[in-house]
Amino acid sequence: MTLKTIDPQKTHDLLASGEAVLIDVREPDEWIKEHIPEAHLVPLSGFNADDFPRDHDKIAVFHCRSGGRTEAAAPQILRTGFRETYQLKGGIQGWREAGYKVNETAKAPISIMRQVQITAGSLVLLGIVLAVLVNPWFAALSALVGAGLTQAGLTGTCAMASMLKHMPWNRVMTGQQAVADPATI
Repeated sequence: MTLKTIDPQKTHDLLASGEAVLIDVREPDEWIKEHIPEAHLVPLSGFNADDFPRDHDKIAVFHCRSGGRTEAAAPQILRTGFRETYQLKGGIQGWREAGYKVNETAKAPISIMRQVQITAGSLVLLGIVLAVLVNPWFAALSALVGAGLTQAGLTGTCAMASMLKHMPWNRVMTGQQAVADPATI
């Protein structure tokens, strides 16, 4: 199952006429950093097609950063009950490249996944350095991080990401308040 694509120009026109709704399926930490002003945030991590009204008379245009996640979620998205359902060609990047407005927040923290990569890489490096310079048992730190990343890849849940989300620098602007209730779209 694939979604039909729609270009930013046509999407802009449909939004201006009130015929369409734009739904951003990225995560709150991405949304707070940049988002299309007219978009409703409904993250894929909590996405449930049954939460949308069944008799929706509008056209729905879904988007992510570049289109990959939206396309991967096509089977769920196609069950939302909208009159017509599209994927924004190029995602928010395509929207920006077409010259349309994107709200950006310079103070937003870096994405949680980048924070996970930085933290995991630093812990692995620290474990190796300490194992060489202090005690070989410090290699267990690197092994523990590797096991955690393997578990995250296999299950789709990352304990380190969950922990980092609660850090003070991420609580300042989580974007969580921006998450839309699909029933009201």
